Amino acid sequence: MDYVWFFPLYFSLAAIARLPTTSFAKMAVGGENLLKDEATEEKGERARMASFIGAIAIADLVKTTLGPKGMDKILQSTGRGQSVTVTNDGATILKALHIDNPAARVLVDISKVQDDEVGDGTTSVVVLAGELLREAEKLVAKNIHPMTIIDGYRMAAECARGVLEKRVRDNRDDPEKFRTDLLNIAMTTLSSKILSQDKVHFGNLAVDAVLRLKGSGNLEAIQIIKKAGGSLKDSFLDEGFILDKKIGIGQPKRIENAKILVANTAMDTDKVKIYGARVRVDSMAKIGEIEAAEKEKMRQKVQKIIAHGINCFVNRQLIYNFPEELFADAGILAIEHADFDGIERLALVTGGEITSTFDSPESVKLGHCKLIEEIMIGEDKLIHFSGVELGQACTIVLRGASSHVLDEAERSLHDALCVLQQTVSDSRVVLGGGWPEILMAGHVEELARKTPGKKSLAIDSFAAALRAIPTIIADNAGLDSAELVAQLRAEHVKEDSTAGIDVILGAVGDVEKLGIFESFKVKQAILLSATEAAEMILRVDDIIKCAPRQREERM
Repeated sequence: MDYVWFFPLYFSLAAIARLPTTSFAKMAVGGENLLKDEATEEKGERARMASFIGAIAIADLVKTTLGPKGMDKILQSTGRGQSVTVTNDGATILKALHIDNPAARVLVDISKVQDDEVGDGTTSVVVLAGELLREAEKLVAKNIHPMTIIDGYRMAAECARGVLEKRVRDNRDDPEKFRTDLLNIAMTTLSSKILSQDKVHFGNLAVDAVLRLKGSGNLEAIQIIKKAGGSLKDSFLDEGFILDKKIGIGQPKRIENAKILVANTAMDTDKVKIYGARVRVDSMAKIGEIEAAEKEKMRQKVQKIIAHGINCFVNRQLIYNFPEELFADAGILAIEHADFDGIERLALVTGGEITSTFDSPESVKLGHCKLIEEIMIGEDKLIHFSGVELGQACTIVLRGASSHVLDEAERSLHDALCVLQQTVSDSRVVLGGGWPEILMAGHVEELARKTPGKKSLAIDSFAAALRAIPTIIADNAGLDSAELVAQLRAEHVKEDSTAGIDVILGAVGDVEKLGIFESFKVKQAILLSATEAAEMILRVDDIIKCAPRQREERM
């Protein structure tokens, strides 16, 4: 396990490039300075090298986390509390870094986009972009123009994508085979995570949850709750919605055919909200009158809420004792201080809307469910909503030894759910385990042999960058990567080969029989995003750092 103690982490342009930062602030045009004092400029070869080295440094930072045997990073905050995060998720690691190098920021951004778009492949996209730039650096050293390299990379990427698209499989029309594909993809995604030991269990949980969505792709309907205690194997899927709150004293513990009003309103004593305002009284009786007026105002508000014909009231804010008593007397379950994410999701799954005014009951949309009851998970009490209006809704309850384990388990499961959601929308799948990269590299090399001129060198370099992915996967597993990749290339000479790296046995294996599958959409996103990021950095020939803004002195 690697330790990343510097958090926030700073990559300085000059420090990474090991190059002196040249100031061109004194450049004169017509006798005047072009740039302000303290502004700096890197030009030509120096700017390109600084960009290359910054981006490659970022790729090298996360590449040890790649694959089923990848290592974890410990990110320790230097702020108050010194919070610790243990993860091997590329997007989580890169989000934590504060980076000074502009080229490195491009890779951080593509990792974030990959995470938002498809949920997985965040490390792969950064590593592939880094390898493309590493190969481009060698070509630039041979005096090959960056635009020639970019043209070659574009041709190679299009060729690689076309080859991969021809070898996809699609079992959408066979529900049983499609579920098997989804399970294999989920287990492949989880193989490189903390859940790898229980990947069959969690793979089934993720597949069941996504199939309940019936193609809607709305992951908001899947609630994930983390409860420390027990082991990861104790995690389960519940068909319904679980709110991490307790039922108050004197409240009904079970409600059938619930009508739910979800609100975000103040249910505490009204306060005078004018800054500096004071209320002066000349006797204690006046204070009693003010308190009585406040109570009466709250009583009227509660009566308006009860007039909606509800038997459950869920509020984002606190509910003080007096309104809670009024709700209990009316036989209404009142739940206070539900977090905003919780009430938004509750409103979604029960079919209601969040409201803050209660003057027009006919305009308020209530939520409905068949049963509300209190349940126990471990030693904690929670509120369970079953038979909700949105039948797709479900809750995955994660159990684990500590908060760090649960946080990483949640990130891992979220990645699997995102990939499965993408696979449901685009059901094409490809084999994994280094098979796609070796397949694409072989056809890209064939394209290089047919391409005249210097572009062929760039296309060859693209193939070398693709082969770096299985090489890194093997290296991270402690295997002889040179031997394994050489064997893989020999296997892929055969037509319709399904050979890939079996990191468990440490040899070349049949990845189809091993059940190692990946989503085509994820692989395509990795290939195209990495190529575009490498192109963008290759185009750079000038880095200008603006002078810091100076505060004007006031007279």
